[in-house]
Amino acid sequence: MSAEDERAASPRDEEWPEAEKAEKLARGAALKWASGVFYRPEKLEGLGHYRSRETQRNSSIQSRLKSTVQSYLEGVSAGLEQLRSAAHEVQSVCQDLGAARWALLDSADQFQGLQHMRALMEEHVQLASVVQVLPQLFSVHEVFSHTLQLLHGQHLLEAHVELMMMEHLRDDILSQLHLRGLSGAQATVLSYFGGLQQINESLAKQLWDIVGSSLRLVREDPVLFVTAVRIIEREEKIDDTLLLEATFLPPGRPKGWRQKFYHVLQNTITGAHFHTARMDAEGSGLAKHLAALQKDIVSELCVVKDLMVQCVPAHYNILSVCTATYHQALTSHLQEILWEDLDKQGLFLLLEWALHVYHSPEMMGHPDLLPEVDVSTLGPLMSPELVDQTERRYVVKVKASVLEWMQRTLDVEFKEWFREEEPETDHQGFFQSALPIIVMQMLNENIQVASLITDSLQQKVYNMALEELEAFLGRLREALVQCGKEHQKDRTVPKYYVSYLLAMLNNNLALSNSVSSLHPNTAHREVPASLQAALDRMQKKACQLLLEELLLDLQPLCLQLPSRKWLSGSQVVSSMCEVIDKYAKDFSRVRKPVFTLLLTETELLVVSQYLRALMQKKMVCKNREERRQLCDRMLQDATQLRELFCGLGLDRSQQSLEAVFALRELICLKDPALLSLEVLGFLAKYPDVSDEHISTLLDLRGDVSKEVRHVVLEMMAQHPQVVPEGYRPIFSTILVPVPELPFCLRKGKCA
Repeated sequence: MSAEDERAASPRDEEWPEAEKAEKLARGAALKWASGVFYRPEKLEGLGHYRSRETQRNSSIQSRLKSTVQSYLEGVSAGLEQLRSAAHEVQSVCQDLGAARWALLDSADQFQGLQHMRALMEEHVQLASVVQVLPQLFSVHEVFSHTLQLLHGQHLLEAHVELMMMEHLRDDILSQLHLRGLSGAQATVLSYFGGLQQINESLAKQLWDIVGSSLRLVREDPVLFVTAVRIIEREEKIDDTLLLEATFLPPGRPKGWRQKFYHVLQNTITGAHFHTARMDAEGSGLAKHLAALQKDIVSELCVVKDLMVQCVPAHYNILSVCTATYHQALTSHLQEILWEDLDKQGLFLLLEWALHVYHSPEMMGHPDLLPEVDVSTLGPLMSPELVDQTERRYVVKVKASVLEWMQRTLDVEFKEWFREEEPETDHQGFFQSALPIIVMQMLNENIQVASLITDSLQQKVYNMALEELEAFLGRLREALVQCGKEHQKDRTVPKYYVSYLLAMLNNNLALSNSVSSLHPNTAHREVPASLQAALDRMQKKACQLLLEELLLDLQPLCLQLPSRKWLSGSQVVSSMCEVIDKYAKDFSRVRKPVFTLLLTETELLVVSQYLRALMQKKMVCKNREERRQLCDRMLQDATQLRELFCGLGLDRSQQSLEAVFALRELICLKDPALLSLEVLGFLAKYPDVSDEHISTLLDLRGDVSKEVRHVVLEMMAQHPQVVPEGYRPIFSTILVPVPELPFCLRKGKCA
């Protein structure tokens, strides 16, 4: 390529860099293709064929390119021609607009006269509208009179049509005045249409009277009720339309008659059943009232479900509304009843009715009401708090009644103790009275009645029953004490004092065995500790009174111990055995556990009295012979008493007479020097023995020197004993007489 060609190509390459790049790519592709095709010498023979084929192909491509470029050039030429034409047209329009502008400016003064024409035209339109409604305006009062006649004849639909027409006429006039800002003229229009208020009130009164009698009308003549509902729905649609437009709201709108319909219906239901005069809160008055409510509510809801639902639109949900109204009214009504001072029967009826009857198939679960009526979504008729409060009130009333009956039972029982005949017996010959049966039956009946309401009420009554039973046992124990005091004054009163004490022990045992049956849960029937303690105190007091009675008969015999006469062979202990045997026969009229307890306590009492008599320092053995006689007498007495109690059924392991045998060994010991060892063994068996007891026994021997006494007492001081748990005390209940002070001159006052 020459220098001129390079200079000629250089501007082109700068102007079309993409063409040079494309050419280089094409050359590269051609070289690549040629090297792939002619890589072998024998392939060069087809070079001419390839050249001719490529030449034809290039020619075809060039012709297509020329055709395409030619079509593009023709399109550009046509577009340029259209642009020239549009430019000429725009220039022409601008000239025309300019001419029109100058023409308008020239005629502006002529348009001022058209304003007056426009005002006249608007006035003409208004006057034409007034002329059109003049006949209606002139007939307004006549229409009012006719509408009132229709209302008096109960032609409610026709009367309502005329009312709507008059209201529409008035509202249209008021709307026009409002749009033109003529608010001052509205008062005149309202005054002219003042009769509409009277018609509205008269129609509304009739409608609400019909709604108030709806439950009767849907059964007798539903047409009147349906008419009232249609009128209410018309007014509701008018309210909705005016509220949607929201440009002008006429006076008295919205009427809200649908809400008024619900309000009147609810007031009717409430007033018919729940605003009655104050009922009798006691006796059968409340029961009759609740039964009437149950019957009326079911009957009226059936009417609503079967008849009224068909007379009102579906969106009224009239059955749900009535159900909710009854439910809410009942809730308030029951609270009002609870404000009264109801007795326990009234409180029970109310709880049973609210918690059970209300949801039962006899009322809201009636087959004729299901499944449409469902009060489960309305909440409980009585709140849990109110139920708990009412249950507590009921328990207080029941408690007062139980207290009264128990006190009456106790008074009767107390009087029976002073009868001139023995208490009644059961089929086994055990003394008893009707007291346990009466008390337990009373408590059990109240607990069972409470179980008909709720488990919580049953538990509350159960707790109350245990508390009252515990208090009753306390009063019964006090009555026994009072009876004992009367008997101390005169042992012939009551005549069968011991028999009735035994009967009370059997009664106490019967109560103890029956308490567990009161518990609502059969799996948990433990007797509470406080109640068991009260039963134990009651049993202990009755046993104590019996033992005191026995002691009164034993004391004259015990006073004869010890004595020289007793040593020589007195029948004191034999007499004591006769007294004990007599009482044991009476004790056999109580059941086994208490009988064994009485025998055990009697044996302990006899042993204590026997030992107490020995320690009264009435006698001191003068010589070995008297000590031998004393030992023999003690052996005979203890053996006789042991045989007696064994014969009565008291096992030797349960007896305390071993203390008499052990004491005899101390007295029978021939060598006083060995007393310290014997006393130590005695002390190990009977840790409640004191220094005074041992000193008194040493005095009874009559041969113990001061040195030996000192050694014995010193030994006891060196070996203090601890009373083990479960040990039955013997000596701790025996008081030793206090020795007289040696420095007192006489038994009067000290010098």
